[in-house]
Amino acid sequence: MQIHYLSENNSVLNHFLGQIRNVNVQKDSMRFRRNIERIGEIMAYELSKNLHYATIEIQTPLGIKKTTEIADQLVLCSILRAGLTMHLGFLNYFDSAENGFISAYRHHPNNDDYFDILVEYQAIADIENKNLLLLDPMLATGQSIVAVFNKLMEKGTPKEIHVAVIIAAPEGIAYLEEHLPDSCHLWVAALDEKLNDKKYIVPGLGDAGDLAYGNKL
Repeated sequence: MQIHYLSENNSVLNHFLGQIRNVNVQKDSMRFRRNIERIGEIMAYELSKNLHYATIEIQTPLGIKKTTEIADQLVLCSILRAGLTMHLGFLNYFDSAENGFISAYRHHPNNDDYFDILVEYQAIADIENKNLLLLDPMLATGQSIVAVFNKLMEKGTPKEIHVAVIIAAPEGIAYLEEHLPDSCHLWVAALDEKLNDKKYIVPGLGDAGDLAYGNKL
């Protein structure tokens, strides 16, 4: 797996990452959603450098100009519900992309710390021979992303696979390296320290879905 760490150099990305973590800032759910969206835009820009481009000629009011445009067909797929605002950030930049949405959540059958991943609702565009961009703000254990990936592979075979996460734990990255293809690209905005005993990211930021959309039952 090819891993791209985006926060190693100082940029406005780190500014937004600090705000979504800050308990005194993240209480403003509208600001939290907007910051996640802006992080998605920055990640989309960085990812765009790895896409393929075609040379074209465009007519300006005064002449002809050669330039380039994205040649790849893109499908954005976010994991509900936390991925929605991140998805919007990517869609702001890849406005011609097709889209997909899929649900995955931790199911605790015994009402204890053990959980498995349930993948249920899915609405996905055709991914055959296209670039699949799988989006999820938090990479904790990695089980949700792998479960979603396996479900999507039942729909077709992408040309390229890019997984984009905002905050990742080392354990989750190791799990993806073990279970996803070597050719897959992983884009990480921030690498955190570890998972705690309940498999949540430390220091993390809390529950991204709850912070964006309110507490769930």
